[in-house]
Amino acid sequence: MTSCDVCGRDAVTFVRYNGTHLCAEHFMRYVDRRVKREIRKQIDVSRGDRIAVAVSGGKDSMVALRMLASVFNERNGVELHAITIDEGIAGYRPPSVDIVRRFCESNGVGFHLRSFSEMGVTMDEIAPVSGDSSPCTYCGVFRRMLMNDEARRIGARYLATGHNLDDMSQSIMMNFVRGDVERLARMAPHDVVKPGLVPRFLPLRTIPEKETLLYAIVSGMEFWDGVCPYWEAALRNQYRDIVDQLEDRSPGARFGILSSYDSLKPMLRAGLPETEMHPCPRCGEPTLGGSCKSCQLLDRARERIGRARLPSDGPPSHGVEARERLTQ
Repeated sequence: MTSCDVCGRDAVTFVRYNGTHLCAEHFMRYVDRRVKREIRKQIDVSRGDRIAVAVSGGKDSMVALRMLASVFNERNGVELHAITIDEGIAGYRPPSVDIVRRFCESNGVGFHLRSFSEMGVTMDEIAPVSGDSSPCTYCGVFRRMLMNDEARRIGARYLATGHNLDDMSQSIMMNFVRGDVERLARMAPHDVVKPGLVPRFLPLRTIPEKETLLYAIVSGMEFWDGVCPYWEAALRNQYRDIVDQLEDRSPGARFGILSSYDSLKPMLRAGLPETEMHPCPRCGEPTLGGSCKSCQLLDRARERIGRARLPSDGPPSHGVEARERLTQ
C-alpha cells in the first residue's frame, strides 16, 4: 500500500497531475481548500443573502451542496436553498429527489422541487420524438429555465451549480469547435448581472470528476449514482472522449484548457457588443429574441408529442384539435 505524502498513512489516491499520494483526510482537505478558494474568487456575499444551489442528487451537486452548507450557515447569516428539477424520467429522478430532500432536512437547507410537468411535458414523452435534436437539448434548456425561475422566486443573490473541471473543459471545447464566441463569453461564473437572470457560480470548476466521486465516497455522504437513460444521445459524449484522451496523454490538460479560457474570457467579452435582454412575452424569462428558447422548444415538443399520440389512421381534424389542447 502506498503511503500519503503528507502524513504517511495509507493513501487513497494518486493525484497524477501533481504527482502526490494522499490519504482520505488530506485528500478531502486538498479538495476543500480549492473549492473554498473558488467560492471566494467567484462571489461576494453578505449577511442576509440567499444562495440557491442546483442539486440533482448526483455526486457533483451533492458535494457542492455539502461544501456550501459547511461554509454558509446560521453563523454567517447566509441562507442556503437547494433547487431540484424533476424532468419526468421514471425510475431515475425520484430516488435522487429523496436523497436531496433528506440532506436538506438534516442540514437546515431549504428544499425546492420544480417539475417539467408544470409545462405539461416530461422527458419520457419528449425523448422518443426529439428527432434531430438530442433529448439533452430539451432537458438542458428546460432545467435552466426552471432553476433560474425558482432562484429568482427565492430571492437568491447567486445560483450555484455542480459543474466540475471535466464539464468545464468539455464545454469550452464544444463552443470553440462550433465557433460560438458569444456563448464562450457568457459562460459561468457570471460577474455581470443581467436583469432577470440569477448569476451562476461554479464552486467545483477546478475539481476533476474523479475527485468529486472520490470525495463523495470517502466522506460517506449519500448520493445517487443512477445513469440517465438518455445520456448516450448527448453530443457532449464525443467531447468527453476527446478531452479524456488529451488528459491521459498529458496530465493536467483539463487545467490547461480552463486556464487558457480564463485568460481569453475578458478579451472575448470586450469584443462583443452589450446585449439588451427583455422578458419573454410568454413566460417572462429574459431573452434576446421574440420569445425565449424554452418557449420555442416547448412548442416543438408539444406539437411532436401531440402527433405521436394520434392514431395513425385518425382524421386530420384530430391533429389540429390535439395541438390546440396541448398549447392552451
